Amino acid sequence: MKIHEYQAREILARYGLPVVAGDVAATPQEARAIAERMGRAVVVKAQVHVGGRGKAGGIRLAHTPEEAEAVAGEILGMELKGIPVRRVLVAEAVEVAREFYLGVVMDRAARRIVVMASAEGGVEIEAVAREKPEAIVRQTADPFLGLREYQARTLAFDLGLSGAQALSFAPIALALYRAYVENDATLAEINPLALTREGQWRALDTKMLLDDSALPRHPEWEALRDREAEEPAELQARLHDLNYVKLEGNIGCMVNGAGLAMATMDTIQLYGGEPANFLDIGGGARAEKVAAALRILLSDPNVRAVLFNIFGGITRCDEVARGIVAALEEVRPQVPMVARLVGTNEEEGRRILAEAHMLTAESMAEAARMAVEVSRRPQ
Repeated sequence: MKIHEYQAREILARYGLPVVAGDVAATPQEARAIAERMGRAVVVKAQVHVGGRGKAGGIRLAHTPEEAEAVAGEILGMELKGIPVRRVLVAEAVEVAREFYLGVVMDRAARRIVVMASAEGGVEIEAVAREKPEAIVRQTADPFLGLREYQARTLAFDLGLSGAQALSFAPIALALYRAYVENDATLAEINPLALTREGQWRALDTKMLLDDSALPRHPEWEALRDREAEEPAELQARLHDLNYVKLEGNIGCMVNGAGLAMATMDTIQLYGGEPANFLDIGGGARAEKVAAALRILLSDPNVRAVLFNIFGGITRCDEVARGIVAALEEVRPQVPMVARLVGTNEEEGRRILAEAHMLTAESMAEAARMAVEVSRRPQ
């Protein structure tokens, strides 16, 4: 679950992290009022769920309230990577001496939470990892003990900090780790974490991703969700209790079971195709749920073929087939579809699909090969 910078800033402030003063505005007039209250130069920042805002003109410096109003007027309403800007964060401008990166993520290979830092702050950490991996230092937290104070100090020393700077950096790393764990985050980062000319730390840009699976523990998160900024298909999928992630390919996939869905995507790539999505309809899906899933798949204009890969254990193949046919009658797709149904009532399911003039296959490999082939045909 993505949240905006200003929301992450509010969460991290509760942990004592040195976020800069500021407030969020939805109109140019509100931006001017915030700048007037602050009485100094401000930075006006677009609040959208995309990166690269600065390069796209979504982050601007304003020296006066009048300039803040004008800049906000230019940013509000603009589109960044197709997403309209509806809010801006007006934050105090800071004179920076050095910029650092500090982040907390899950290292799935190590099965541990890792705290990363770099003296190459203010730029995309992915670029640093690719071009100068030695510039990133790490400390792995113990699953039971967490991040220890000596590890936070070690990060500071590895960044080349010493004395008072190192001692003041360590509590920031510990607080960010604590915010990550207690909020069930999948990412918590400050980039840049700035050291001012006066030797003070300031979190100039904050970002957090929260784990949707932890929503029952954090009902207050629903208030943080920006539905207008979400991918419409992913929003519809959540409303129908479907696990859906949009990808960049052109073969739509509908599968029951996350593991089978991953295997299906791999098989499509093995035969030279590119999956358009991850979609797990779950076990026991009824016809109406399958129909909703198919509507979501076909809402993607990039989809040139659809592959159904269903193992009928809990889910009955005939129920899935009826769901597919019901969706076909409603949506009337213009793309070819391939189905592989195996398991409970598979013969009945295949009969239903055959009557609907769909392509069927008995193995996952055969179905993937057919889907790749039909996706390349002229539409």
